[in-house]
Amino acid sequence: MKSLVYAISDVHGEYELFQELVREYDPTIHQLVLIGDLNDRGPKTKECFLLGMKLAKETGAIYLRGNHEEYFLQFLHSPEDWYDAYLRNGGKETFESLLHPGATEEYSPTEIAMMIRSRYDELIQFLVERPLYFEWKQYLFVHAGVDLTKKDWRETSPRDFIWIREPFHHGKNQTGKTIVFGHTITPMLHGDMQTTDLWRSDNKIGIDGGAVFGGSIHGVIFDEQGIVQDIEYQNNQGPWQPDF
Repeated sequence: MKSLVYAISDVHGEYELFQELVREYDPTIHQLVLIGDLNDRGPKTKECFLLGMKLAKETGAIYLRGNHEEYFLQFLHSPEDWYDAYLRNGGKETFESLLHPGATEEYSPTEIAMMIRSRYDELIQFLVERPLYFEWKQYLFVHAGVDLTKKDWRETSPRDFIWIREPFHHGKNQTGKTIVFGHTITPMLHGDMQTTDLWRSDNKIGIDGGAVFGGSIHGVIFDEQGIVQDIEYQNNQGPWQPDF
């Protein structure tokens, strides 16, 4: 077991920022944990997906499923049913990254799904196999959170692991774990829609600084005692636009 965990969440197609954080990754001492949502909204989902898969397969990184990986897989399973909702939530950028610009105007949802399946079979199988959480010492890493009303947090539904918000943020953490999560941007958790710093409350640590919206991306290094380092890069490509 590595002596440190290095956690990154919610890359959302911001490949250059992802690369900056990966440069700080030392596989000899860090257990890398990618807390989901590498895809959608940003311009380079393909590169982010493939780097995430490479890191998992070649260095033992843990890549957790987020709600946007789930969106992507649900679309591939039922393209006509999921197309409109997925398009509104960043799917257009993913289709154009995996295929080519203008693909959504050129092809039907079923055609898009068929082309992605034919070109990215290994990636799709990899995404299907992603776990929902990772435990390390007193820490629990998860995309969205857990159901704090359950006596055992492991009984959280698969949907809540990747989708839960307010009931987890406001619930009392009696799990005995420090829960590290992404999914909900820290400007929202701080309540001012501006502050991109880490959010900490009741042994919960939110690390999604909203990079794809013009905020920041965090790479957080933990040891057994707590946070060793918070590596934060601002997205300077555009203004702060929290557009959901």
